[in-house]
Amino acid sequence: MTSPLLTIDNLSIAFTDRGESRTVVSDLSLQVNAGETLALVGESGSGKSVSALSVLRLLPSPPVSYPGGDIRFHGQSLLHADERTLRGIRGNRIAMIFQEPMVSLNPLHTLEKQLYEVLSLHRGMRKEAARAEILDCLDRVGIRNAPKRLVDYPHQLSGGERQRVMIAMALLTRPELLIADEPTTALDVSVQAQILQLLRELRDELNMGLLFITHNLSIVRRLADNVAVMQNGRCVEQNSASALFSAPVHPYTCKLIDSEPSGDPVPLNEHAEPLLQIEKLSVAFPVRKGVLRRVVDSNRVVKEISFSLRPGETLGLVGESGSGKSTTGLALLRLIASEGSIVFDGQALQGRNRKQMLPLRHRIQVVFQDPNSSLNPRLNVLQIIEEGLRVHQPALTPAQREEEVIRVMQEVGLDPQTRQRYPAAFSGGQRQRIAIARALILKPELIVLDEPTSSLDRTVQAQILALLKALQEKHRLAYIFISHDLHVVRSLCHQVIVLRQGEVVEQGECQRVFAAPQQEYTRQLLSLS
Repeated sequence: MTSPLLTIDNLSIAFTDRGESRTVVSDLSLQVNAGETLALVGESGSGKSVSALSVLRLLPSPPVSYPGGDIRFHGQSLLHADERTLRGIRGNRIAMIFQEPMVSLNPLHTLEKQLYEVLSLHRGMRKEAARAEILDCLDRVGIRNAPKRLVDYPHQLSGGERQRVMIAMALLTRPELLIADEPTTALDVSVQAQILQLLRELRDELNMGLLFITHNLSIVRRLADNVAVMQNGRCVEQNSASALFSAPVHPYTCKLIDSEPSGDPVPLNEHAEPLLQIEKLSVAFPVRKGVLRRVVDSNRVVKEISFSLRPGETLGLVGESGSGKSTTGLALLRLIASEGSIVFDGQALQGRNRKQMLPLRHRIQVVFQDPNSSLNPRLNVLQIIEEGLRVHQPALTPAQREEEVIRVMQEVGLDPQTRQRYPAAFSGGQRQRIAIARALILKPELIVLDEPTSSLDRTVQAQILALLKALQEKHRLAYIFISHDLHVVRSLCHQVIVLRQGEVVEQGECQRVFAAPQQEYTRQLLSLS
């Protein structure tokens, strides 16, 4: 028997805050072997990401400390290694794909510069040779028109495309161990299948160990050799993937496996007048070239989308990353320029300036895809959630605003006692719930939900979907639901639009489209979900 590539032995992790120490991971023991995949699953806040970051000693010390246990790579202790040793291991022998790509990518550098930096630092490659390898890796992770995209900045990519760039960046070094923290969260099912196949191929080709952190159990079934389940900082069950799914032992494991989205959309009043009417909506981005960055062409990313939405109704927008789903949502919110007709509650929105849009803003809210980039890190949760009340309901007293914040935090499953904390103190899933609370507090009539459950584990996702349905039924809220999770779309949406490269491939009543898709692309998406 060969020795394990990575060994985590009785590890405990503690955070010190205001002189008080709080243990967040207790007695964790794991092993990752070369050529094998260990999946680490559990709810948001269970300690998965903290444990993964500890492998590379990426958490600040203080406030983080390790009261007990050790982490060994090829038998060498990482917890007791000096900084020079860690620099030789980080990114080179052990690479990591982080959960939130917008935070991990440098917003001031092009993709080519950031990817070349990896090859220059870790493999000493010159620019000419590096470019060919970069293009090959981008193509393998599913970035279309890779040569043209090298000059793009992170903000010019969709959420899924940014995640694919992060995966490419980690794989360029050909590491011995890859730690992947929710690497497919923002990816549609077709690209997700492509990425999983790529990870399998590289694992086998390089005999690479893979520590895969996720809340998506369908991915675990397809990829993992072994599974460890975490709850409240403890590992409650470990087994081979086949044994764990066929005969789970711990009640929490059973709960996770049984938490797949289910149920039907809320009943709809089909005689209601449309709240939102869209006619031939199109969005084009300018293409600039030359030293003066003159506009020489335009790139049409959304092409003549039309639909209507009634109070209490949900429209699902599905399709690959980069297909125009989020762009459509931003155009409806009048956050980017567009052509075509947008009519909300009988009022035309096109042509209105910022001041004219302000009275309607509280009636149309949004939950963005990446909560970490949409939440101000310098504001605490109370300030973030109450911000809309300050703008749209200035007559409320501070006590009244705080009371509303407490109410809405309870609705989305957050502890109101944490309202004085800052976003960095929360897990990715908890931050998404904060973003949902911020949208709900103004009691809007229409909410654009851009992948609102993509960063949530299945159990919390089920709670959020139930909450969205309850709020919709009670207040007759209309939703535009952007997602790549077709199980969630089927559970929540009344109608669906399938997009591909900005064009409508298929459109209609959700249950009909899912039961009998007319187009091959729709059938492909359904077969992969």
